[in-house]
Amino acid sequence: MKPRASATVTVKVLKLGEAKQVTNKDGSLHKVSDVLVGDDTGSILMSLWDDNIGKVSENDVIDVNNGYVSVVRGSMRLTLGREGKMEKSTQTIENVNTENNLSDKKVEDTGYRGGGFRRSYRRY
Repeated sequence: MKPRASATVTVKVLKLGEAKQVTNKDGSLHKVSDVLVGDDTGSILMSLWDDNIGKVSENDVIDVNNGYVSVVRGSMRLTLGREGKMEKSTQTIENVNTENNLSDKKVEDTGYRGGGFRRSYRRY
């Protein structure tokens, strides 16, 4: 996975993070939870927002279609974005490579604000 790339992947849910309440720029309240997911190639934190938080449990295998890799404070995150979908998969994942956690690697947010890229973190 690369920053600012679309992502269609099948991953196993390894650990659920605690839901936190955040305030959007427009003043609306949302909940967000970082969930550790991965497969045999590596792992990454996936940010789940609002209603999607309760849709997964530890050890679930999920298909993420049209997701998005964002950069939040120098750390990559998988998110559904506005267009992404998530559903439980019929596939199984036995082994997950947690040694290659992409969220642990610091990346530079090289996007720019005009024209081509959106901000690295979006509120949904």
